[in-house]
Amino acid sequence: MRQAGMLMPIQSLPNRFGIGDFGPKSYEFADLLKKTGMKIWQILPLNPLGYGNSPYQPYSSKAMDECYISLELLEKEGLVKRVPSFRKDEKTVNYEEVRAYKQPYLREAFSNFKEDKEYRAFVQQPWVYTYAVFLTLKKANGMQCWNDWPSDAKQWIHTRDENVIQAYEEDIRYEMFIQFTLYKQWKNLKKYVNKKGIQILGDVPFYVGIDSEDVWSNQKSFLLDSDGRPTFIAGVPPDYFSATGQRWGNPIYNWDYLKENKFDFWMDRLAYSGELFDIIRIDHFRAFDTYWKIPSWCPTAVEGAWIEAPGYELFDELFRRYPEINIVAEDLGDLRPEVITLRDHYHFKGMRVVQFTFNSKYMPEDPENLIIYTGTHDNQTIRGWVAEQSDSEKVRIRKYFKKNNYRYPVLSENFIAYSMDSKAEYAIIPMCDVLNLTEKARLNTPGTVGYPNWAWRMTGFGKFEEKISFLKKCVRNSGR
Repeated sequence: MRQAGMLMPIQSLPNRFGIGDFGPKSYEFADLLKKTGMKIWQILPLNPLGYGNSPYQPYSSKAMDECYISLELLEKEGLVKRVPSFRKDEKTVNYEEVRAYKQPYLREAFSNFKEDKEYRAFVQQPWVYTYAVFLTLKKANGMQCWNDWPSDAKQWIHTRDENVIQAYEEDIRYEMFIQFTLYKQWKNLKKYVNKKGIQILGDVPFYVGIDSEDVWSNQKSFLLDSDGRPTFIAGVPPDYFSATGQRWGNPIYNWDYLKENKFDFWMDRLAYSGELFDIIRIDHFRAFDTYWKIPSWCPTAVEGAWIEAPGYELFDELFRRYPEINIVAEDLGDLRPEVITLRDHYHFKGMRVVQFTFNSKYMPEDPENLIIYTGTHDNQTIRGWVAEQSDSEKVRIRKYFKKNNYRYPVLSENFIAYSMDSKAEYAIIPMCDVLNLTEKARLNTPGTVGYPNWAWRMTGFGKFEEKISFLKKCVRNSGR
């Protein structure tokens, strides 16, 4: 069934505290999304943000970032007193300031929290305690990567030496409380969204960060040296986004070891994501077919090799264990045909970005088993993209829309209506394109690190509410 949806990261939602979270404004967004007739809410990874505040370099595949905890919901629970607003009207997220502001209130909530049956059931999951120890030791060691810790802390994951963590018992309990609070607030939000008839499309990065509990706890699953440092790292060769490629720095999987253990690391990771989201988008899907393997000493991504991955074996095992799991594939970029064959073998939806096809003389007809976007989190806004086109191309774009009866006064609205009319089963529109925003609202520029990436946020829903009737019309006219 053809459906429409919106890409709206949690951190970009308006809020009283300088960053979007799982609180009242998220519920309000769900109410507004319902009014548009859209049935999918796509978000970015919720995991603890790593280097450059990137959601694709997380400290854990299962934990969530404490910045998403709603202080307003903690107020309602009586765990904190009334919290004054902070950076309410700022148009970008300052992660360091937000974390510093929230920290004392989270500590206050922890001091007032009483363990209950729900909490005790949550912390029985092995990853919760391990992650709490990981983050506690990381903080105790100046936030250094685990492979730079003192030997006793570094080896705790193997020794489980109580003497190493004895002094941190209260801090470990605090980190478990944080994860429980996040899980509880998220599950309540998701339940509300689902009751509105909206599915959550979550995002799972293909790789995990070297500075993560995932790697610390599963060192044999990655290509590391005896000191726990990557011997090879991930990225992509030179492409549309970068002349020197993208050197991500994530450690490469030890696929031989993973195969021997029936891909348990991946099975566990995807199964947990299936609990948090209705639909799982796997970022960089092509790496299940072939992945770019860069020597760790190389300063760019130019030097490397494409290596085949055991994608069929992994997905056969996944669907043997979890036949109902719902996966879509981020299959953008230069691909060899085998990637498409792998995708289609499991009937995964692929993706198409209008910006990549619209300025070609031949625009391919969209198949049904597809997700079409005006742009993703890695693309320019439509308004920004059009602004960079040549004068002749701008004329061609306008003529095309006029010829095909797309006559909305705002150019981005024509792109949205065009995408909605596609045969693709899902049409996902980023909020920045709904609002016709400039490049200042771009979420991420691949190949760059840090601000302004991941920092754009809304300060209110007023402009979005003005677009609801237009979006509702597009959904109705396209039969979605």
